[in-house]
Amino acid sequence: MSAYEIRTYEDTYTVYELKEPATDSWFRIVPQRGGIVTSYGTAGEERLYLERDTLLDPEANIRGGIPVLFPVSGFVTSGGYEWEGQRYAINNHGVARNYAWTVERTGTDHSAYIVVSLRANEQTLAAFPFDFELRFTYRLLEGKLTIEQDYINHSEKPMPMYPGFHPYFLADAKAVHYETDADQLFDFNDYQHKPYADVIDLDKLPESVVFQNAKDPSIRVTFKGRQHVEMTYSDAFRYVVLWSVRGKPFICVEPWMSMPDEINHKQELVFVPPGETVSAELSIRSIPV
Repeated sequence: MSAYEIRTYEDTYTVYELKEPATDSWFRIVPQRGGIVTSYGTAGEERLYLERDTLLDPEANIRGGIPVLFPVSGFVTSGGYEWEGQRYAINNHGVARNYAWTVERTGTDHSAYIVVSLRANEQTLAAFPFDFELRFTYRLLEGKLTIEQDYINHSEKPMPMYPGFHPYFLADAKAVHYETDADQLFDFNDYQHKPYADVIDLDKLPESVVFQNAKDPSIRVTFKGRQHVEMTYSDAFRYVVLWSVRGKPFICVEPWMSMPDEINHKQELVFVPPGETVSAELSIRSIPV
């Protein structure tokens, strides 16, 4: 038996499935739908939530999987922002999740991986006036899914951004404890800063909350009766957003580089110098409980 396997199949879109038989782990990615990971499994069990109808509808925002957020994460006030005297309209969570990504290569040497990329086009330039290139490597090794990211600026001016990820983890209960050294939460339900008080019940919070002031770039959580998730990420991801929907069996645990609407606040923007690359990494490991 091969240490790793890669196959493709058609399900409205071309799906790439990468597997590691020794750990009974896999992930599936649909490059045509924003480079989204739609499935991640370990020990033979699915770990992500997905509403399949939103995946198959090309006009819908996908609810589930691991959407890519770029160049902004979260909402943008009034659906737009001003940059160098010009007004631009942009969707919440940016543009990367709305366009087909290109498969550059796949491989099974020392891991199972796929490299995908997205280059700015006429439509993205109308919302975000920078000639960007995203080049991500999704890698499966010892049951861990790692997303290695390169954010490339082909423009002649510094490129602002605050990307993030939006993983939807299957969860049977919403009142859980998060292992993090963050000592503060920002609560978008009442727009107040609060000390982290051990357990957060997202069934009682229709809007998101954000972990702040963490020094260790990692977070761990046990979703009762389902799975234990460990996430590690680059220091650039300064915030972790928690969100769910009442009655839905998922919790989103989302590493972001800045708070929402930063494109309007312009206080914590990450800049990619002209002709240069900013790299980052996110790793996810799910363990059965």
